[in-house]
Amino acid sequence: MLNGTVPHEAFAKFGGARVLIMPASEGTGVVAGGAMRAVLESVGITDVLAKSKGSSNPHNLVKATIEALANMRDAKTVAQNRGVNLTKVFKG
Repeated sequence: MLNGTVPHEAFAKFGGARVLIMPASEGTGVVAGGAMRAVLESVGITDVLAKSKGSSNPHNLVKATIEALANMRDAKTVAQNRGVNLTKVFKG
């Protein structure tokens, strides 16, 4: 989590459910459907844009949302994995 939002876009699927989670500017709030909203609010995210596609089965949506959040990485981790400076991650 970065300033109440997610650090980057994330896409995940579980069964027939597909979810897309995107960062939002401060003050946007949680723009997501019921099952996704519950998961995002419970982990402390306050500003996010989310869209569900495919199946609307709440069990699969929750599992896909958790998987999308679990697959996110912060800039420090990316820099460490690449073996470069943190500034190089952002400036190429």
